[in-house]
Amino acid sequence: MIKLKRIYDPYRNEDGYRILVDRLWPRGVSKEKAHLDLWLKEIAPSTELRKWFGHDPEKWREFEKRYKKELKNKPELMQQLKDLEKKHKQVTLLYGARDAEHNEAIILQHVL
Repeated sequence: MIKLKRIYDPYRNEDGYRILVDRLWPRGVSKEKAHLDLWLKEIAPSTELRKWFGHDPEKWREFEKRYKKELKNKPELMQQLKDLEKKHKQVTLLYGARDAEHNEAIILQHVL
């Protein structure tokens, strides 16, 4: 099972295997506080796409379309996530965005 969680939310054992899917390290979060098992920054949207989107909900549908296109060009990373999901009972994709409804982790979860 894949859950989503903001990295600023408290760590819980129930999170299982924790993967940060942001390209940039979240501000104010220490490596210890993050409790990460993996930082898969390569799966995040490209810098160009991230900057274009700017977390603007008006651009969400187009962002989703463009990000899915980018993910199609990363089959080895997608397979890595699928393998981790099979290996661990629980996988939590972590993101830093304030908007829980418009971020790359949601798209990743749906694609997986």
